[in-house]
Amino acid sequence: MKQTDNPRDDVLAWVNGSDAPEKHILNLGFMPLTDSASLIVAATQGFSQPYGLTLNLQRQQSWSALRDRLLNGELDAAQGLYGLVYGIQLGLGSAQTPMAVLMGLNQNGQSINLSQPMLETGVDSSQALVERALLGNTKLCLAQTFPTGTHAMWLYYWLAANGIHPLRDVDTRVVPPSLMVEHLRARRIDGFCAGEPWGAHAIEDGMGYTLATSQSVWPNHPEKVLCATQRFVEECPNAARALIMSILDASRFIDESDDNRRSTAQLISGADYVNAPLASLQPRMLGDYVDGRGNEWRDAHRLRFHGDGEVNMPYLSDGLWFMTQFRRWGLLREEPDYLAVAKQVQQLDLYQQAASALGIDLPASPLRSSTLMDGQVWDGSDPAAYARSFDLHAMTDAALQQAN
Repeated sequence: MKQTDNPRDDVLAWVNGSDAPEKHILNLGFMPLTDSASLIVAATQGFSQPYGLTLNLQRQQSWSALRDRLLNGELDAAQGLYGLVYGIQLGLGSAQTPMAVLMGLNQNGQSINLSQPMLETGVDSSQALVERALLGNTKLCLAQTFPTGTHAMWLYYWLAANGIHPLRDVDTRVVPPSLMVEHLRARRIDGFCAGEPWGAHAIEDGMGYTLATSQSVWPNHPEKVLCATQRFVEECPNAARALIMSILDASRFIDESDDNRRSTAQLISGADYVNAPLASLQPRMLGDYVDGRGNEWRDAHRLRFHGDGEVNMPYLSDGLWFMTQFRRWGLLREEPDYLAVAKQVQQLDLYQQAASALGIDLPASPLRSSTLMDGQVWDGSDPAAYARSFDLHAMTDAALQQAN
């Protein structure tokens, strides 16, 4: 692409010239969650038109339905769980299909919540939960949203860091995020990990309380991504790049001010989108938390959509991390070629083209370093060793000895 002094001139050149989108109307899947905001804003507030696109939003009721429609071509691209994308890429729970992460959509902003009856029986801390899980007469039932998804991985990591084996000491089940509160109400589950506004909504409805946030597990962790199949990227690279640019612009707008966050919260709370009370959705989007136990705080690592581009970079290390957890919990029986898979999935070149054209800074490295709640440092440098470094895991001793 020929660059000019004005990035907007380049945008117009792409729309009108040889780099014009191959498709001008894209079907874009999303889930009724607060962190779908950048897709909704891009589609409804004029952020996609300068790039020659019309975004046809299609709300999905479950992650499995979204996956199936993405794979059969009904959706061109979608809001996706990081782990969902890598699960498909590795053939976990579906036919193996080459996938693409176009950009990160958000960091932080998920929560681990327990039912009100749990609080009434004295489970008001992680230590109390450990005692209940390990010494109780019946297993707790905790829900997450998709077997390879982020919420399963946050829940498993948090439980294990507290000494609870997520595959042995508790039962887990899959529930769509928007149905979590109803499952609490019906006492089908004792708690759940999901995206907002459903943790806050459980508190508003008197059905539950928040015991931990995902950012307390991993500050500024990767969460949802803009994803597509590799086939879409290969057939429509210009449309894919234009889509990234549209959502980058919308993400930057949301993060520019709290006023923009408030107006965005008002928009996405509507019946066509998240369909949740503004009182449940807006506070945590602003970083204002209450936990249903009398505590309130302004979170230092609130949900964010852009962060001067830090959020949106499809870091190789983010993709690698989810594969290490698949290996840790037995979803992968053998070591994958971690780096090779991540390089196939993460669309670094497309993202860098889009970000550069919009004047968005690019990180110096596609690997980033983070420290998680248990003190483990993750930097992507040795994923195989990291996967087998945990005391609690699902790998057999024989498999560990072979890996070592």
